[in-house]
Amino acid sequence: MLLAAAPPSPIGAHPMLVFLLQVAVLLGVAFALGRLATRFGMPAVVGELTAGILLGPSLLAVVAPGFSAWLFPVDEGQLHLLDAVGQLGVLLLVGLSGAHIDLRFARRRLGLVAGVSAGGLLLPLGLGVGAGMVLPAAMIGEGAARPVFALFIGVAICVSAIPVIAKVLLEMNLMHRDIGQLTMTAAGLDDIAGWSLLAVCAGMAAGGLSAGSVALTVGSLVAVALVAVVVGRPVVTLVLRLASRSAEPGVTVTAVVVLVVASSAGTHALHLEPILGAFVCGLLISWSGVLDRAKLTPLRTVVMSVLAPLFFATAGLRMDLTALRQPAVLGAAALVLLLAVIGKFAGAYLGARAGGLDHWEGLALGAGLNARGVIGVIVAMVGLRLGVLTTGTYTVVVLVAVVTSLMAPPTLRYAVRRIAVTDEERERERAFSG
Repeated sequence: MLLAAAPPSPIGAHPMLVFLLQVAVLLGVAFALGRLATRFGMPAVVGELTAGILLGPSLLAVVAPGFSAWLFPVDEGQLHLLDAVGQLGVLLLVGLSGAHIDLRFARRRLGLVAGVSAGGLLLPLGLGVGAGMVLPAAMIGEGAARPVFALFIGVAICVSAIPVIAKVLLEMNLMHRDIGQLTMTAAGLDDIAGWSLLAVCAGMAAGGLSAGSVALTVGSLVAVALVAVVVGRPVVTLVLRLASRSAEPGVTVTAVVVLVVASSAGTHALHLEPILGAFVCGLLISWSGVLDRAKLTPLRTVVMSVLAPLFFATAGLRMDLTALRQPAVLGAAALVLLLAVIGKFAGAYLGARAGGLDHWEGLALGAGLNARGVIGVIVAMVGLRLGVLTTGTYTVVVLVAVVTSLMAPPTLRYAVRRIAVTDEERERERAFSG
């Protein structure tokens, strides 16, 4: 006779209390600093990242260690609760951003996008690998080979951060501009390449580089593309058509959330980043041509005002600036940050100029793609978990991710002011606003 399994125990009273207070404190401080950032002409994401840094080991744990240990305990289960909310937010943010990509424009400018993406990827990758080969041995994780360490540094500074870029473009009302479209599509190509390289790096660190591991990664990416075109597009179109029959915005919102989360689960099952699935789903939503974007206004409000700020604040929470007191870490941080900024700016700028864009358009693309954000943090976390990076090197990589994300908005705003608005951009703005 089979006995029914006992139901799982509900979350305890204390972990629930801590989780609720974490959300309230992080969201409250992120909102306040986000509003402060906008007062100084910067997007709110700048303040939201800063909120996590101030509430983490860089400040709160120093001035109030007891309170910090109680509110943000070093407990995996507690951290996972907060991470889960943030992950949902970033997946929906990336999905909404993908839905705002004008695929007709992207196809028409494919050569330009590919050139910008290649320049913004290969130059910083080479500079990062070079830096990894000359950094002190003390910066390398115990037992890790220097070539693997160097490749990790290269990947960390060659990626762009679609979540940060998307939020910056949406907040600055630039998603309908040609520069916004070029930045998002080039960032998408950069991140697909970056995630592939990260999978290769992880394979090398875990068991050495093999043709099988590389083939598996490439095969997974090809499978995603094929499934998206053959299965994903008709399914997304059918679901959105059914949802559009209802005048209730909630039906369309639910349909979009289900599609984005399911696509994220699909790429995650293939050992690729869930963000890739969310971005591909957003592209399929745009490709379908049946979405009434006005119905997504409630979802956009919740994501931009609640879920995304929590994600960015949580990412900043993991950074420890106190490690920079060590001269070796500080020197490495200065070198890697300099190479990261120069490499991404110069690579994207040269790719843009080669594609026929003018000086200000090239500068705007370099500024937008320069933000590494949380993708850089993910690379750092993988390297730390695999033992390739030390705690000091992890801090260096995260510092690069945060500083480049803070640099991107003001530079982008400065360049875009000097780029004329076209009739096509005005038409796209009307289409995106529903």
